[in-house]
Amino acid sequence: MTTVYDFEALSIDGTKVALKEFEGKALLIVNTASACGFTPQFAGLEKLHQTYGAQGLVVLGFPCNQFGAQDSGSNDEIASFCQRNYGVTFQMMRKTDVNGEQAHPLYQWLCAEAPGLLGSKSIKWNFTKFLVGKNGAVLKRYAPTDTPASLAQDIEAALAA
Repeated sequence: MTTVYDFEALSIDGTKVALKEFEGKALLIVNTASACGFTPQFAGLEKLHQTYGAQGLVVLGFPCNQFGAQDSGSNDEIASFCQRNYGVTFQMMRKTDVNGEQAHPLYQWLCAEAPGLLGSKSIKWNFTKFLVGKNGAVLKRYAPTDTPASLAQDIEAALAA
């Protein structure tokens, strides 16, 4: 059985991150963008990180430029924007495709494990979120309109499991 821990990704500074290093923790994986109507969700994601990080929640942000070219900057520019405007201290990853032939294998797996509305296997927009349990299995997929604060109860349940 495949779990989230079978994947690797590059951090925003280019360092390889084996997701296996987060084994036993709950993960919230989000495709982000710096110039989107949902961009203020960075503040809520950071609050989740601050509130639940010590209890075992890992927030992973994956910048993506596939939706309205809303994250066209370089990885350095994205990192600077997130830190300067939202005080982001959670793990940001390198800009990533989440749909199509070039989609990161992690996102191909996430979409297969937790299809969207009407069984869609693709990401519809920025700030689609996936909650992964401590066992590495996808628990739930959330729409861009679901605010980070609205996930608190599910995160608490995942951390308690």
